[in-house]
Amino acid sequence: MSIPLDPRRTIVFAGDSVTDCGRRTDPDGLGDGYVRNVYDDLSGRLGERRPSIVNAGISGNRAVDLAARWATDVLAHDPALVSILIGINDTWRRYDENDPTTPEAFEASYRELLDSLSCPVVLMEPFLLPVKDGQETWREDLDPKLDVVRKLAVEYGAILVPTDVELTKQAATAGAATLAGDGVHPSAAGHRALADLWRQYVLD
Repeated sequence: MSIPLDPRRTIVFAGDSVTDCGRRTDPDGLGDGYVRNVYDDLSGRLGERRPSIVNAGISGNRAVDLAARWATDVLAHDPALVSILIGINDTWRRYDENDPTTPEAFEASYRELLDSLSCPVVLMEPFLLPVKDGQETWREDLDPKLDVVRKLAVEYGAILVPTDVELTKQAATAGAATLAGDGVHPSAAGHRALADLWRQYVLD
């Protein structure tokens, strides 16, 4: 897929804290994570032809939260491309607040997002790089949600960025904590890896 080159068009990145990364206190509205890295990469690659980038991530969000704010935070920008990274909080809340999200509910919310879009879409897998005791057991909850994301990518003709698969491979050599100190929130190296994967699967 070729990314839209028209600088009058907009790419929206939607998600949770992995996408947010302080964007609401950043004068540029981008935060200091992978969205900023993608912005810088595109600036170097495309110069003035780079599309506008909007970071619509909000820390703590689950798929149902994205659906609730989708019209104002995403659709209102008339995006030429939407990139979605959501799902880890749908798993995490089961273990820290006893507030689970079933795969069926996760899929229903995700479909709400996709059904409203008429532009190309990128789906980034939610990921987990276990570093804390007990995090390995989260796979029981996360893996069915990964299956949902992969299924929807095929069904809706979206670009799938296999984030969980690729970061797990990198963690085997670099160490999980090097990429995400708590297993969920990326380090600077983890965000760089996310941006590189996004470019690889979306641009190359």
